[in-house]
Amino acid sequence: MTSHEARPSGCAPFEEELVNAMNRYANSADAPDFDAPGIVRRTRRRRAVGIAAVATALIVAGGGTALASMSDGTGHRARPAASSAPVKHDQATMLLQFDDGGTLPIDFWGWSLKDAKAYLAKTQTKLGTVSERPVTGCKPGTVVALNPHTPKVTEAGDTVSFVLCAK
Repeated sequence: MTSHEARPSGCAPFEEELVNAMNRYANSADAPDFDAPGIVRRTRRRRAVGIAAVATALIVAGGGTALASMSDGTGHRARPAASSAPVKHDQATMLLQFDDGGTLPIDFWGWSLKDAKAYLAKTQTKLGTVSERPVTGCKPGTVVALNPHTPKVTEAGDTVSFVLCAK
């Protein structure tokens, strides 16, 4: 038999050896094992912790600002101006709940209706009724309240109604 003749197996010895080596390698390598649910849980937990940390920082910063504004630096409480009335932002705050159970407070106080509608589209919530009410200390045409507001939770698909400052 010469080197130019066909082999009984149809392959040259080098080809047979190469095919056998590739088969041995392919059969010996273990497939990677991924724990997809575990990865998703860790990601959601990290996201929730991050949101909680940011919310806590905002609350602490807001609390410090509120305390600083009540004091004039000498330890005496500052008196509020006679013309300004206290404003409750909790009636204009929506508590948005995510699919993973986390929540995020969104304060719509002072937002224009256009901006509020755009944000509702991003959160996949629907716009309900829009009404007006005279409120002191607000810019006409801006959001002063919404329904439902905190502590009620709003989810994607829910309808949110706005109350605007009367002109």
